[in-house]
Amino acid sequence: MSEDQPIAILGGTGDQGLGLALRFCQARRRVVIGSRDRARAGRAAEQVAGRVPGALVAGLENAEAIADASVVILSVPFESTVATLEAVRERFEPGQLVVSIGVPLASAVGAGATRLLGVWEGSCAELVASRLPEGVEVASALQNVAAHRLRQLAEPIDCDVVVSGAPGPRRRCMALCELLPGVRAIDGGPLANARIVESLTALLIGLNARYRVPEGIGLRFTGLPASERGGAKAAESSG
Repeated sequence: MSEDQPIAILGGTGDQGLGLALRFCQARRRVVIGSRDRARAGRAAEQVAGRVPGALVAGLENAEAIADASVVILSVPFESTVATLEAVRERFEPGQLVVSIGVPLASAVGAGATRLLGVWEGSCAELVASRLPEGVEVASALQNVAAHRLRQLAEPIDCDVVVSGAPGPRRRCMALCELLPGVRAIDGGPLANARIVESLTALLIGLNARYRVPEGIGLRFTGLPASERGGAKAAESSG
């Protein structure tokens, strides 16, 4: 992952996307916020620049945002996933990494956010993979990082992130996640395991409501070998 190439965040005007833009800019990475509405993307970029001195950030229309990006984070509501990808599909290049952070919550069809919808492909991440051109890599991550915690820039995020995908994309995504302070990337195995990780989001939403935790409950995994607590190294030897 080249530090010279920007991270594009499609849907970067939403709460979680904007929070990720803030954090990656804070880590001194170039960020391009994408939206269907270029003016809205520009306003979001101005917000980031106002909070992170010296932020390397721009706001563009989605297709423009991914043009030079090494990593594209798909941060759109589940119901917008297919339409967003179809609109920009021809702009992707082999070797780019697309990070799926979406979850098929039942709120997409007007039901409760504590339930999941069935997805033919198995998960949102696998749906994303099925819609991308050959040679574009896919990883699943960041579904369970609360937007509130992302936007509190003075505080560490304090959350483990399970990353799923083929070994190469998984390794790249784990390194990306560990740019976020207080985040530990966990090797989640193949992309199909995104089905399990996405389901945890519905559980956490229910816990947030029952325990009245507006800032969002995070996940921590205990008992990991010390040699693997660095995150990305674990993916180097796993399939």
